[in-house]
Amino acid sequence: MTHLSLMTRLKLWLTNRYWMLIDALHAPYRQRHRSAAFRDMLPAFAERVNELPAPVILEIGSRNVTGANPRAHFTAPGRYIGCDIHPGPNVDVVVDAHRLSDVIAPSSVDVVVSFSVFEHLLFPWKVVLEINRILKPGGLVFIATHPTWPAHELPWDFWRFPVGGLAHLLGEATGFRLIEAAEGVPCKIYSLESGERGFVFSHVNAGVAIVAEKVSDYDPEKLRWDIDLTRALTTEYPRA
Repeated sequence: MTHLSLMTRLKLWLTNRYWMLIDALHAPYRQRHRSAAFRDMLPAFAERVNELPAPVILEIGSRNVTGANPRAHFTAPGRYIGCDIHPGPNVDVVVDAHRLSDVIAPSSVDVVVSFSVFEHLLFPWKVVLEINRILKPGGLVFIATHPTWPAHELPWDFWRFPVGGLAHLLGEATGFRLIEAAEGVPCKIYSLESGERGFVFSHVNAGVAIVAEKVSDYDPEKLRWDIDLTRALTTEYPRA
């Protein structure tokens, strides 16, 4: 700190005081908007899965780019398959999620999980159909993604999902029964334009999760998507 210029130290001091003020102003908001229902979903889901006899669990987007380790939640003896579009840590099978059933046998998986991946899928509805194909009847799905989040993993950052949108992706039409869905991680938006100053009085959520069960195969005559991802994109998903 002694080597920093006076101006740099002043900026650091002002930045620190600014965030202290922001935290103080939002303290009542944080107390009113707890996201316990959202936070409890993954532990409750993992407990349910760990009670299954040797489940086959498949994770979509398993490459470790954040340091998180979702596998640690699932301790039941069985098989855990990590799938990703690129090879890397925690990846067992390299496959595009839009073509899961090309390498994963239909009706061979008990559980599918996905964490902060669906916002990066160009055609998420196609991936839901692929999940349906590889799941056994009664198979379970846990998907966590974002209703609001800064752009990341560009150029493949395509979607944001409010709870209603995500819930309708896994509904009767795609062969699923919704068990639970919730948003969490409450946030504020501050507009830099005067016309939208009122945004700050509303709240948004940065996280959303859904638990669903496969109750039937989807009807391929009514729901199909034959567009090849390589024909729709000219860029590659980030490797780093």
